[in-house]
Amino acid sequence: MVATLGSRPVGEGERQLAPDLARGVMLALIAVANSAAYLYGRPYGLRQHIIEHDLPGRVTAALSMTFVDGRAYPMFAALFGYGMAQIWKRRRDDTEGRRVLKRRSLWLLAFGAVHAVLLFSGDVLGIYGLVGLALCRLLRVRDRTLLVLAGAWLVPVALLSAFAYSTPNGTQQRTIFWSLAVEDPLTALALRPIEWLISPIGMTGVFTAALLGVWAGRRELLAVPDRLVRRAAVWGPIAGALGGLPLALAATGFLGVDEPVAVMALNAVHMVSGIAAGLGYAALIALLARRIGARRGLVVSALSACGKRSMTCYLLQSVVFVALLPPYTLGLGGQLGSAATVGLAVATWAATVAVAEFMRRAGMRGPAETLLRRLTYPRG
Repeated sequence: MVATLGSRPVGEGERQLAPDLARGVMLALIAVANSAAYLYGRPYGLRQHIIEHDLPGRVTAALSMTFVDGRAYPMFAALFGYGMAQIWKRRRDDTEGRRVLKRRSLWLLAFGAVHAVLLFSGDVLGIYGLVGLALCRLLRVRDRTLLVLAGAWLVPVALLSAFAYSTPNGTQQRTIFWSLAVEDPLTALALRPIEWLISPIGMTGVFTAALLGVWAGRRELLAVPDRLVRRAAVWGPIAGALGGLPLALAATGFLGVDEPVAVMALNAVHMVSGIAAGLGYAALIALLARRIGARRGLVVSALSACGKRSMTCYLLQSVVFVALLPPYTLGLGGQLGSAATVGLAVATWAATVAVAEFMRRAGMRGPAETLLRRLTYPRG
């Protein structure tokens, strides 16, 4: 049965805690993952992580690759698909629903282009915009079709990951994000659009996660977790850890893997298992949100405030990283190791959580979210 409220922004009182809490928490992982890309001036290992020699740096890099790298963005993609399903449910008719979702996806693509050109070419907003345009054609298909497409897409995900990230271990040359290692800001500006256009090759797994998010959104699984969600909360992170650990150990020198075919296989398993991890993280936070209910303390309120303003906080992270890390600004990316960079990333995330909490108390929406709403929904 089609809802009669029509497509409109969700009011504050209608928001579910689980998606907002998940976004707020997972932005910490986004910060850790993105900050690693800014490190330069040293030999690069697998997946373009710098090669560490001290034990704290190696352990930090291994943990990051096991639990963070390729795990946070699929979770956000699942939440993106979940949100699209919620918007679709509020449509008056199919034409209106597709129009709103298409307009929103196109503006996300535009936001991503601006973010990529001005700040960070590893932008994900544009990729979600592309995924949204694809999902507009799939929102009426049967559940079985969604699940078959999600499963079938894992094949190109594995193949593309195997080839895209299987660069020689110990190379002095960057194979991705060249703009983050050049000293001339104009050269970096010219490189970023090219990097943004090829970045979807390394993030193909978000489509599978988004399809599963639509499927979950139809069932309100984050609002009312069932047995499947409880199983995903356990087995998703376990699968992610088991699939990510071998590559992490190889990249940090704890495991000797030199055969190209073996490296390709590790990359493929790493990426596919990252989708399971991301979905498991979302399920785990859904169970936590269910237990919290209406008993929200300061920490939960601040984290959910960050999740409600996730795009604003995501963009703020890029502003901080660009101000501190590239060689054409303060150049800390050429000096800090993995451990210190993780500390910087977590501190940056914590600062954005504080900013979001301040906005919540002041009754302010995130500026990026406000602009997207105004562009997506017609006035009145």
